[in-house]
Amino acid sequence: MDLFEKLLQNRGPLGKYAAVAEGYYTFPRLEGDLANRMQFKGKEVIVWSINNYLGLANHPEVRKVDTEATERWGLAYPMGSRMMSGDTKEHELFEQELADFVQKPAAVLVNFGYQGIMSAIDCLLSRHDVVVYDSESHACIVDGVRMHLGKRFAFDHNDIESLETNLQRATRLTEKNDGSILVISEGVFGMQGDQGKLREIIALKEKYDFRLLVDDAHGFGTLGKTGAGAGEEQGVQDGIDIYFATFAKSMGSVGAFLASEQQVCEYMKYNMRSQVFAKSLMMPVVVGNRKRLEMLRSNPAHKEKLWENVTALQSGLRDRGFDIGNTNSCVTPVYLEGSPEEAMRLVYDLRENHNIFCSIVVYPVIPKGVILLRLIPSASHTMADIRETLDAFEAITGKLKSGVYKMETVSS
Repeated sequence: MDLFEKLLQNRGPLGKYAAVAEGYYTFPRLEGDLANRMQFKGKEVIVWSINNYLGLANHPEVRKVDTEATERWGLAYPMGSRMMSGDTKEHELFEQELADFVQKPAAVLVNFGYQGIMSAIDCLLSRHDVVVYDSESHACIVDGVRMHLGKRFAFDHNDIESLETNLQRATRLTEKNDGSILVISEGVFGMQGDQGKLREIIALKEKYDFRLLVDDAHGFGTLGKTGAGAGEEQGVQDGIDIYFATFAKSMGSVGAFLASEQQVCEYMKYNMRSQVFAKSLMMPVVVGNRKRLEMLRSNPAHKEKLWENVTALQSGLRDRGFDIGNTNSCVTPVYLEGSPEEAMRLVYDLRENHNIFCSIVVYPVIPKGVILLRLIPSASHTMADIRETLDAFEAITGKLKSGVYKMETVSS
């Protein structure tokens, strides 16, 4: 069969909805300055769908540094990969600042979060090694694990008994071929908002020989006394062997980093193919991210405001009877019952009649009959935003229960 013909016959679980969803439910265009309120289809909406936890993406001080760095360096400098011709003092200073912040000896920058952790998993493991990972891990981890040529086991989400069972399987295999074991979890699981059970995972090191890699994209900058993440929040930062986080969540930027022992970081610098063979992270991004990190460290008011909003939103939802699961982070899921068709009409109602823009997740990502509305609060949201959102959610759930969204259309 011709390749293109095959692709058009099976457009994938999401692509098959492109004709009816694109431009509204998928690939929507939010316009205007990055903020708590933006423009969608010509009207102002309260936005709960962008990762800008600390409100730094459009902060005047940050934009000033971004602009000045771009004027000085342009978007091309440095040219080439870090290894060949793209290293700078700014890159090296930023790496050490990141390492100090997350309480590790060294760090290594990577260009993107998704690509970075995939490449790290690939370079850390050989075919004799075994990787054991949480079944609810982000797609970037799953794709990285798929690249592994050896054995891989998924343990039930945050289930320590299941993890131990798989560690026993992994141990038997590695004892035969002199392999190693890598366990992968997340600091915060980005869909349901619960923290990984890092303390309990690390306690298993007393019985099993493994190293722990933690993807803390949603915990970095938001959890812990200083903002160093889920490990600091749980008091086990030292037990994380390789710490990974992106700049796309709390810092409202692009890029990512890994932090670990000096020699491990050096190994990754020389063996991560996505970095060895890719252009260096652009200078304005590095300089701008250093400013963001400085603000994160020196001004706790951003994190305090974030958590003031998180607490108000989550407690308000619970008080009104909404199921927000087991979240113990900023990520705020709202679970409802309904079909994908009802979900689309509900979201249309939220956007057109209540001016609320949030993300929606339905089957096959989550079980049939479940609608997940995912809210990402930030320091830039206001109490007025939260009150309006709570009122809107109360209105749409009343319609959902009464069957309004089973109708063919919802008027605006």
